[in-house]
Amino acid sequence: MAVNLDKEAYYRRIKRLYSNWKKGEDEFGKVDAIVVSVGVDEEIVYAKSTAIQTWLFGYELTDTIMVFCDTKIFFLASKKKVDFLKQVAVTKGNENANGVPPITLLTREKNESNKANFDKMIEAIRGSKEGKTVGVFSKDKFPGEYMKSWNDTITAEGLEKVDISAVVAYTMAVKEDGELSLMKKAAAITSEVYSKFFKERVMEIVDADEKVRHSKLAESVEKAIEEKKYLGGADPSTVEMCYPPIIQSGGNYSLKFSVVSDKNHMHFGAITCAMGIRYKSYCSNLVRTLMVDPPQEMQDNYNFLLQVEEELLKELKHGVKICDAYSTVLEYVKKEKSDLVAKLTKNLGFAMGIEFREGSLVLNAKNQYKLKKGMVLSISLGFADLVNKDAKKDEQKKYALFIGDTIQINEEETATILTPVKKKIKNVGIFLKNDDEEDEEEDGDDAEELLGKGARSAALLADRTRNEMTAEEKRRAHQKELANHLNEEAKRRLTEQKGEQQIQKARKSNVSYKNVSQMPREKDIRDMKIFIDKKYETVVMPVFGIATPFHIATIKNISMSVEGDYTYLRINFYVPGSSLGRQEGNIFPNPDATFVKEITYRASNLKAPGDTSVPSTNLQNAFRIIKEVQKRYKTREAEEKEKEGIVKQDSLVINLNRSNPKLKDLYIRPNIAQKRMQGSLEAHTNGFRFTSVRGDKVDILYNNIKHAIFQPCDGEMIIVLHFHLKNAIMFGKRRHTDVQFYTEVGEITTDLGKHQHMHDRDDLYAEQMEREMRHKLKSAFKNFIEKVETLTKEELEFEVPFRDLGFQGAPYRSTCLLQPTSSSLVNVTEWPPFVVTLDEVELVHFERVQFHLKNFDVVIVYKDYNKKVTMINAVPVNSLDPIKEWLNSCDIKYTEGVQSLNWTKIMKTIVDDPEGFFEQGGWSFLDPESETQGSGAEEDSESEMEDETFNPSADEEEEEEEDSDEDYSSETEDSDYSASLGSEEESGKDWDELEEEARKADRESHYEDEDTSNRKRKVRPSAPPSKKKRRS
Repeated sequence: MAVNLDKEAYYRRIKRLYSNWKKGEDEFGKVDAIVVSVGVDEEIVYAKSTAIQTWLFGYELTDTIMVFCDTKIFFLASKKKVDFLKQVAVTKGNENANGVPPITLLTREKNESNKANFDKMIEAIRGSKEGKTVGVFSKDKFPGEYMKSWNDTITAEGLEKVDISAVVAYTMAVKEDGELSLMKKAAAITSEVYSKFFKERVMEIVDADEKVRHSKLAESVEKAIEEKKYLGGADPSTVEMCYPPIIQSGGNYSLKFSVVSDKNHMHFGAITCAMGIRYKSYCSNLVRTLMVDPPQEMQDNYNFLLQVEEELLKELKHGVKICDAYSTVLEYVKKEKSDLVAKLTKNLGFAMGIEFREGSLVLNAKNQYKLKKGMVLSISLGFADLVNKDAKKDEQKKYALFIGDTIQINEEETATILTPVKKKIKNVGIFLKNDDEEDEEEDGDDAEELLGKGARSAALLADRTRNEMTAEEKRRAHQKELANHLNEEAKRRLTEQKGEQQIQKARKSNVSYKNVSQMPREKDIRDMKIFIDKKYETVVMPVFGIATPFHIATIKNISMSVEGDYTYLRINFYVPGSSLGRQEGNIFPNPDATFVKEITYRASNLKAPGDTSVPSTNLQNAFRIIKEVQKRYKTREAEEKEKEGIVKQDSLVINLNRSNPKLKDLYIRPNIAQKRMQGSLEAHTNGFRFTSVRGDKVDILYNNIKHAIFQPCDGEMIIVLHFHLKNAIMFGKRRHTDVQFYTEVGEITTDLGKHQHMHDRDDLYAEQMEREMRHKLKSAFKNFIEKVETLTKEELEFEVPFRDLGFQGAPYRSTCLLQPTSSSLVNVTEWPPFVVTLDEVELVHFERVQFHLKNFDVVIVYKDYNKKVTMINAVPVNSLDPIKEWLNSCDIKYTEGVQSLNWTKIMKTIVDDPEGFFEQGGWSFLDPESETQGSGAEEDSESEMEDETFNPSADEEEEEEEDSDEDYSSETEDSDYSASLGSEEESGKDWDELEEEARKADRESHYEDEDTSNRKRKVRPSAPPSKKKRRS
């Protein structure tokens, strides 16, 4: 079936509706049946009838009539919709199994009057309770003959209609966890669009002194939601505006959500903006006021409005009557600023969900309904018709302040704000000029006209420079905090782990025979020939006339050669000292014993008279069989080694329902067999099962998945579902912690032999087909992911890599695009894949960061210090700042240096003596700032000791010491050299004395006159500094 219905959600919600109806509170007590009829009307965006359909089924069903009776439920719809509703229709013998009345599905007849179907439903209404009154949504009036004939039938029967909009709204108002997560997502998207688009756009307009109409700005906001970068990873097809954005300024304000942005130009005063985004049918709302150069009174009023909102949030709790919360806030305004009571908005918000505004749950003085935990409200409060006394122009004289948020009601605590967009004065105020400039501008408005853009932008820039920290300064401050926290946390963690010693498994010793009775009694053994016992994997060899067994594990290698009339079989054994790898000690429990290193056997190739076969046949057979047994033994050992540490997984619970989420024609990596094979991936109750065309099965349980990553095919040749597992699983005789399923999107190889025109029709058609294919695959994968997330009740969430934050690097041999997700850093398109969990990262160090180098390396150090560090080589230097920004936002400490470090030694030192490491400052040794501060202190003390004379050579030496990152030995040499230079200069010899000394030295060395003159020319350039020093 193409469209799936969430049965569990339907049963939960229909039970809630019936239980509230049976309680008989308010209008529910007056009705005998409930009728919901939905026609077709494109103009209706919000209606209670369509909302209850979306709530129950997840979709709107046009031309559908639903009748809820006491013991029966009737659905009258077209054949296609009836097929869809069959998913929740109760089958025979299973009535009332889910605690709800059984469903009867009636198929609508298009060409007839549907009288027979209407009669059945009227009969059911008559049989429900007293059969006199029906509950309807009186405001919902759909056009069309079909709806008219049904309404006429109800009227003709004399059934009394009762409006149940309010009680149904109250039933739907408490949101389930799934609904809350959708509303949180909607609120997050609204916050993103406001912060990243609207606010930035207004700043640009003010900065550039542009003239932009309110309506045009509102249209640009609507277009912005088509761009993924503002949607926080959501699919644009699931996002829409709840209402056209409302932008108001320049004295014309109406603090309602039913108004439309006018065509006036935006005025640089108080700018109110209201916008709400709907995600998967669930609404959110946000209201903010931006103020350009607000006078002090406006700032005071705005701060008071923020305090009023705080008071409202404190009152909105589970069990509180709406009217009581409203009156408390009103009393607070009267007490603090009574003159603003008349200016306050008449209501302070409303309940919100599938419908944007719940008319029966408005926050005003009359509403008697109680708030319940899980309700989501849009609170919006403001002051209208405020007067700006400092105004000079008409549009500045009146202003309004309006703020609003989407909030969630809690049990005891203050309501949670789901739209956490900052709203303090410093966040919404745009200050263009200083107080001094205001005095100057009072002399004449003409100056402002003349200066225009330049004055504004300069003032804005100056204000920003004065008051805002740069991104680098913010990062440094945050990194300093992280550094302190990092060392403390690491020290605590290592102290807790102290004493936990890893128990190394002793390798099982290979014993051929436990006692003599197990020795084979073969003829070859009695004849002193080599015999191979395949059962016990043992080679029985004659040694000094005694049959001696050697287990196959003790044989290192064998070789056979023919020389003349003889065949030689040479057998080498493992002995202490031979290359065995790291587990060498485990094989030899007693390495001081005497070992046999090598045995060579010789047999004749000539057949002696009376012999049945050539003597060397035994050696040839032994050579062949030993090789076979050795191969089999090594394969088995390798498999056992792979299985070591494998955590036993639960069994997969197969869901026999045919409507399970399923993806076909996928390849698996790593391959099950040598050749890659296609198969299908199906989601079951507690895990996935991949079944190849050959019948191989690979099961991946949901609780074993650490990261589920969906890599779309944007800019890639494959589309991938990648699972990074907590514990390795076995398939294809190997253990794997990374498993991925992918399909190719286009031709990975291109035929360069084609000599065709670039605008060739076939090529254009192929490109079009590829684009369509990409879109089709993306939709199929997204649909699969959504179904899986619904099936697992959001316990398994798929992460999508942020391509915009990606950077090139080489974690293995080749360069690839590494992309962050919400909890990891990944590359899943290349094989082997690269996945690093951010929660496991202790710190990140950048190596070889130098101005003259194009690339640098990234070293990732894990919280588990026994784990090997991860290196990413050849990262372009222009990615350094974006990576720093990303790591800083993830609260991960980073450091940088110019040298490559020996991380194996560093980590071993830390693990061997963690206390000593942290006593010496811990990870601060990587931070260049700590070194520069120390060297700066030394320089200060030296400068105090020295004279205040100018000494350029010494200064140069100090600069070199600061910039370089060389060994301490070179630094000491430099300091010795500078000291000796200083002592020469302090002796005070002038140029003439030095020249005389040079002549004497030349005479003693018997130099000729020509050489002497050359020597003088060479020495002369170094003299001026000394001369200059004497003058000073």
